[in-house]
Amino acid sequence: MRAPLFIRCCILLTLATLPAQARNPADTLTIRTLQVSDHPRQEAQSIYVSGQVVTALRFEKEIEPTKTKLLAWEGRFKAPLMGSQMVVLEPLRDLDTGEAIPLLVTLVDGTGFTFLVKPRSNEEWGWTDYQVNVFNDPNSYDAVLSSLHNALKRERKLSEENQRFKQEENSIDHAYATLLANGQVKQTPFHRELFFRPKNEDMDMIVEVFSGPGKAAVLIHLTNTDYGGPWTFDGAYLTRDFTHHTARPFAIRMNRPQIVPGQSGKLAVVVDKSAFEVEGQLVDLALQIFRGDGQLQVAVAMDHTLVQK
Repeated sequence: MRAPLFIRCCILLTLATLPAQARNPADTLTIRTLQVSDHPRQEAQSIYVSGQVVTALRFEKEIEPTKTKLLAWEGRFKAPLMGSQMVVLEPLRDLDTGEAIPLLVTLVDGTGFTFLVKPRSNEEWGWTDYQVNVFNDPNSYDAVLSSLHNALKRERKLSEENQRFKQEENSIDHAYATLLANGQVKQTPFHRELFFRPKNEDMDMIVEVFSGPGKAAVLIHLTNTDYGGPWTFDGAYLTRDFTHHTARPFAIRMNRPQIVPGQSGKLAVVVDKSAFEVEGQLVDLALQIFRGDGQLQVAVAMDHTLVQK
């Protein structure tokens, strides 16, 4: 039985007014290589961690556990594991913005390294370090092999992105999303079903939900009222249960890359009916939009009936 409209609206409004929360760190786990000099003037390298996610540092040689320590870890981390060629860290919670906890590592040959353990990077496509391979000798076999793997990985990622961009150029869903983001709603086949204003202390937002022939869409109007700096887009996820395991495909477009204080922008999402289908049944989905610091900006419920109208 189709749920009454007012019930679906209440669910949607509840999602939209959720307090800011970090996105699932599993979506940005990264394995990377660091070439670190043991020169005394070498700046401390940053290691990015997330709450309850294990981060491992792997070294070329055995470490000296008695001379390896994470300063002031109590209350922030589980007891660090140190042995063989590994240091394993697991924060009990997300570190506060601006926290930087020193990690001192000494190898059995006396080589010492200093790292700063920080919360997940707040840059546009920030990450959580899942494994960091640390090399002192750039010409060692392991260092060269790791660098080769990283280069091949980057090349594969660029190739995949180029292929995706080519597909998007001819995608009708991306064309519709572009029209919506540019304010040309009348040029699309969509009909507005819902309109509401989520409450937010630093962003004035309007959310419009549309139905269409075999598709649904969301148009989000954002006005930066008091964000403290430019608002940037960090990521969007369309799922059944707010986890990356049930992520579904969609098209997305913004009419500007960032929104400075006093400025407005639009973000449009178009979802094909196939994204709502699971084992032959239509299911409800939830759209999550994250801002540049990794916090949830707005969540919108997308009822499966939108693609049946």
